Amino acid sequence: MQISILQGSSTGTPVYVETQTPSTNANGLVSLEIGTGIIISGTFSTINWATGPYFIKTETDPTGGTAYTIAGTNELMSVPYALFSANGTPGATGPQGPIGLTGAAGTNGTNGLDGAAGATGPQGSIGLTGATGATGPQGSIGATGATGATGPQGSIGLTGATGATGPQGSIGLTGATGAAGTNAGVGGFTHYLGEAFNGGIIYYLYKGSDGLEHGLIVALTESTATWQTTGTLVNANRTEDGAFNTGLMTGSPAATYVTGLGAGWYLPSIDELELLYYNRYSAQKGLRTLGNTLLSNTAYYWSSTEYGATAAANFYFYGGYANTNGKANTATVRGVRAF
Repeated sequence: MQISILQGSSTGTPVYVETQTPSTNANGLVSLEIGTGIIISGTFSTINWATGPYFIKTETDPTGGTAYTIAGTNELMSVPYALFSANGTPGATGPQGPIGLTGAAGTNGTNGLDGAAGATGPQGSIGLTGATGATGPQGSIGATGATGATGPQGSIGLTGATGATGPQGSIGLTGATGAAGTNAGVGGFTHYLGEAFNGGIIYYLYKGSDGLEHGLIVALTESTATWQTTGTLVNANRTEDGAFNTGLMTGSPAATYVTGLGAGWYLPSIDELELLYYNRYSAQKGLRTLGNTLLSNTAYYWSSTEYGATAAANFYFYGGYANTNGKANTATVRGVRAF
């Protein structure tokens, strides 16, 4: 196989070319690590990812020769972002500030009070050094400050009652949702990955800027749909905010499906979808325990992040990478919600 990195377009100038001789697995698939083959031209580590876009072209000769008859070209998406961040241009340096004055030393043999912190200089400069505190009597230690009071713990909403069981062969009624307490479901830091919560399975947890516990929940079921019936630019271009993107999606069977799951459900952005892939260990265990629909190991899942008028980003759960697809094409759809 010959692998080429093309700059500018799918027919652009090759900036790096290498060959590899891999073996297929039982399914006829191969896995490659670009940058480890026999170099034909270029240097992989010196590619300037800031001057993209870049495309990867793969060519194959099943006979093992160099008459490459099978070829394909795709645009590189998420991997170059990480490589580009490693070669970012350093920020501008502010003016050099003066060095702070040194405080006077305390009397020999005593434990002085702590000096005050020096004042901060202008952007890019070094602040003044705080002066040394006045000395106490010989051998004495200053008093310790009192510990600050702890803020109130956020309460957790009540759990809804279990629905009554119907007659033999019928489906029982669903229990009512419990009443919400103050900051319902957050604040106590009591949740865990893979937990059944709020109609789905928790697959990501973090502490928000409000100091409370937040997370993302994946739905218990999924479907297939097109992103849009007719390609139209709607500016749903946020990579981290699927709720924002979903609110802009018009003429979208995918958005209609996820919002039909109930209030708060939306189509995940590409970043939220990647978090689901990288945390699917916990998500799958929770889904399997409840007997719900497992995440596919081979599907392309739609994200709500738009790539253009006729394309949007999706994530390939077998290969583990982001890609783009035509909006009118059908792919797998799975809703998420935040708390």
